[in-house]
Amino acid sequence: MDSFFTQLGRTVSARWQAANFSLERFPEIACAALEERPPAENVELSALLRAFLLEDEQPFQTASGFGQPELVVYDNPRFYIQILFWLDGTTDIHQHKFSGAFHVLAGSSIHSRFQFENAESVTAHMRVGDLRMIETHLLETGSTAPIVSGRGYIHSLFHLETPSATVVIRTHTDPGTGPQFTYLPPHLAVDPFHHDALTTRRKQLLDMIEQVEDSAYPDLVREMIGMLDFERGFFVLQNCIGHLRSVGEWDALWKIFRAKHGRLADFAAPTLDEIIRRDALSALRGAVSEVGHRFFLALLLNVPSRVEILKFIGQRYDGEPTETVVRWLEELCQQSDFSTWILDAEFPEALEIPVDEQPEIFLTVLKSLMNNPAKPPGADSRVLTSAELAQLRESFLHSSLRVLIS
Repeated sequence: MDSFFTQLGRTVSARWQAANFSLERFPEIACAALEERPPAENVELSALLRAFLLEDEQPFQTASGFGQPELVVYDNPRFYIQILFWLDGTTDIHQHKFSGAFHVLAGSSIHSRFQFENAESVTAHMRVGDLRMIETHLLETGSTAPIVSGRGYIHSLFHLETPSATVVIRTHTDPGTGPQFTYLPPHLAVDPFHHDALTTRRKQLLDMIEQVEDSAYPDLVREMIGMLDFERGFFVLQNCIGHLRSVGEWDALWKIFRAKHGRLADFAAPTLDEIIRRDALSALRGAVSEVGHRFFLALLLNVPSRVEILKFIGQRYDGEPTETVVRWLEELCQQSDFSTWILDAEFPEALEIPVDEQPEIFLTVLKSLMNNPAKPPGADSRVLTSAELAQLRESFLHSSLRVLIS
């Protein structure tokens, strides 16, 4: 067992006992202990990993799938200390049914806090409302933050380096604070620990039917959407939306869902669009290796404000942030024989502008919109009509770059 974490755990245990094991006081106690002796300054991670791999005397390890992986480094009947490693970068927007504190042991993270307003229950496992970001900041190595159980502390972490490591001091569970909702912006909260085995099997069966290109797929989904309740219907649509759009059946299926569920469907439409956007950015980030590009994609995924994105870039990189963004986008620009893309923004085919001229025009217009979103932009290389400029703007507004110009 690691001596540093053993002593850290004993310190927390003694102080919490002196506070009569108050759950309200636990985050404060855990934060103070981490800040007095920061693990980032006192733990040699390579030595700890070697000891964990070679020494059998270790604390009890949970069966949790959280972390990549999770190591329990101190165990107490009332709380434990874990190290969570992260390779994929992001955690869902979530709340907790435990409390404590976390400390960035290695790497850095974008930490965002949210409120879920105007909430109403659909079922015991799904709520609708309005998810609003209230703050975003950068957590560098050595940073410490509290964890408060329940709906008053909704947050997400996007880990910027690979791997990153976080030390967490946490209770096992706090009574009365579940379900531990995950939030799907901008409007849904779902219980990720509720397992509807029948819906899972149905989605798997639909995936199989899709892969064998069975023409009955749209009709089967249409009948299911007409039959299912809102919760199960939403998850079926989430599973099928990509294929339904690719075969031109989405609009017809959506009309059925909208007619069946009325105002509840108004919460589902933007949530499905945001799921697609986030999935696309996450997949793209997984395929990009350049550090600056990965940082920029992380900001697009997690920060919903142009001002905040430029602020974060200014904190990490020299030079004017807008110029840095334009340089990154120029590096990320892709072309075929027929068109040009910047991430998922495609140059409008209707403009009939030669492919070799498209990148300069695309970047020039985007830069102008970033500097002044309200002002109609120009393009240095040629004169564009107001209608052409409007089409370019629409291309950006329907892409992951929309946050930069809105």
